[in-house]
Amino acid sequence: MASPTTSKDVQSVSGITVRLAGDSGDGMQLLGTQLTNTSALAGNDVATFPDFPAEIRAPRGTRAGVSGFQVQFASEEIFTPGDTLDALVVMNPAAMVTNLDDLRHGGILIANEDGFNEREFKLAKVESNPLDANVLEETYRIIKVPMTKLTREAVSEFGLGTKIADRCKNFFAMGMVYWLFGRSLEPTLRFISAKFSKKPEIAAANEAALRAGWAFGETTEAFGESYQVEAAKLSPGIFRNIMGNQALAWGLIAASKLSGKDLFYGTYPITPASDILHELTKYKNFGVRTFQAEDEIAAVCSAIGAAFGGSMGVTASSGPGIALKAEGMGLGMIMELPMIIINVQRGGPSTGLPTKTEQSDLLQCMYGRNGESPLPILSPMSPGDCFDIAVEAWRIATECMVPVMILSDGYIANGSEPWKIPTVSSLPSIEVSHPEGTDEDEPFMPYARDEYLARPWAIPGTPGLMHRLGGLEKEDGSGNVSYDPDNHQHMTDVRAAKVAKISSRIPDQEVFGASHGDVLVVSWGGTYGSCHTAVQRCQDNGKKVSHAHLRYLNPMPSNLGDILGAFSKVIVAELNTGQLRQLLRAEYLIDCIGVNKVQGKPFTVTELVEAIERHNDAATGNADKSETDNFQHQTS
Repeated sequence: MASPTTSKDVQSVSGITVRLAGDSGDGMQLLGTQLTNTSALAGNDVATFPDFPAEIRAPRGTRAGVSGFQVQFASEEIFTPGDTLDALVVMNPAAMVTNLDDLRHGGILIANEDGFNEREFKLAKVESNPLDANVLEETYRIIKVPMTKLTREAVSEFGLGTKIADRCKNFFAMGMVYWLFGRSLEPTLRFISAKFSKKPEIAAANEAALRAGWAFGETTEAFGESYQVEAAKLSPGIFRNIMGNQALAWGLIAASKLSGKDLFYGTYPITPASDILHELTKYKNFGVRTFQAEDEIAAVCSAIGAAFGGSMGVTASSGPGIALKAEGMGLGMIMELPMIIINVQRGGPSTGLPTKTEQSDLLQCMYGRNGESPLPILSPMSPGDCFDIAVEAWRIATECMVPVMILSDGYIANGSEPWKIPTVSSLPSIEVSHPEGTDEDEPFMPYARDEYLARPWAIPGTPGLMHRLGGLEKEDGSGNVSYDPDNHQHMTDVRAAKVAKISSRIPDQEVFGASHGDVLVVSWGGTYGSCHTAVQRCQDNGKKVSHAHLRYLNPMPSNLGDILGAFSKVIVAELNTGQLRQLLRAEYLIDCIGVNKVQGKPFTVTELVEAIERHNDAATGNADKSETDNFQHQTS
């Protein structure tokens, strides 16, 4: 059944940015996910940014308990969930006061007026009804909707209790938003039918609330018009919407199949990495084995055991768990076993901001192990890129016999985008070989080296391949325990050289824009979309600005030094206080400028454009030469 039609004016726009906000129990994540999937099925390019409280049962009605979901859908290629909002849907005062600043002037504010009462004002710490402020009427298009009341009326025939009936109001809001932005009801109706197939009365109530929301949008005079976003012109192929953690899980499975190795995933639950475990548990049919360990140390050690046994050993955590895994990671490094360690970064230090994004674990991953213990580090640039990074990490791990780190972040992990499903033939082959048994008269040398300085991956129990592994220093070649100082120097150098040599077998660094000029913006991880869009906007304004986004952080691409030296100014944008900038300065002696932010939020394109243009003007002599490395100082 097609969505209902409307006689109101329909305005065609190139893109829309919507944020849905309410209590953590109001179903905003579900609403946002459905809006995302519906928009993707409509052929739009989509980018999302979920934002939720750290507490499982966050305090209702409080600012700390607000759960939000931002979606941008467009008829052209986009790289971010959007900056300023075109529409904001709020379910209570706390959601309104914590999100209103992001709504553009003239934007649509839709509020559940039933949620604005004295009790909610007290919980949100506002003195009076914020919907009554005169400045709102002058600044925004305000649409007050008694969502709770209308939802109860819509589901009254199903005999639900008040508490259960009120839970349907997110579907009422969903229907209203779908009408406003020309979204089809069909995908969500199918979702309701499948999700609540064992509870037909709940399914019927949710469907009734969804249709009631659509009908309200169609009949109320408050909206006046609706908006239509045409399908985007994406490259030919089969697409689906995918989240970063989901893509990582699928990439790990693909890598295991490409290499002919069963996947073992040993982990301990932690936000925001836990969804990798949740996803992998669904695929036992692909030889995936998951293990929820009693702690982080057991998790990494189980992955080491799997790697020793000849399987694809993987573990994951966030910053606090990576700290606990550090000794085990060093053990995997000195044993020279192929495995993958994933760090999905969040706000720190310590427990910090568990549900907020940050990029402050780079130096931890570079140096956070005792002794000289370098490891390769890769970082995906988008949710879809997590798939490719997982495959590439396993290629490097098996080729070089070394643990490889993947450095994701909460923004990528929980965000989503349309992903072009690759064909199996387009995926790289990962060749893995194991030594065969040797004659008893010829001793096995477990630390003999190939051209990549990788040692052989011997399967335990193979006749003639008995050898010793452990955390003590190895004698070169034989692997016997050695306390010889010259041998320790040699083995330390060899392990470092093995990681350094990877730079010759990874792609050269690419540059978006001219290969030389006034300003180069360098980024890594989840900052790709905002940096790319900001640079593109500056280029459209006639600025000589280019962009280099790093996916390989250790070692870095072999041509990166030449690229950095070809620009008058190098700006490094990252969600920390300057960790990549510090590494670039030390390695290439380039006096980089930092654009830094540590707020648990991603960069907006607007703030990056302002920073880039300021430094571009200084580079071309159109402004004061003075510079400030700290973004907060610039904007305070």
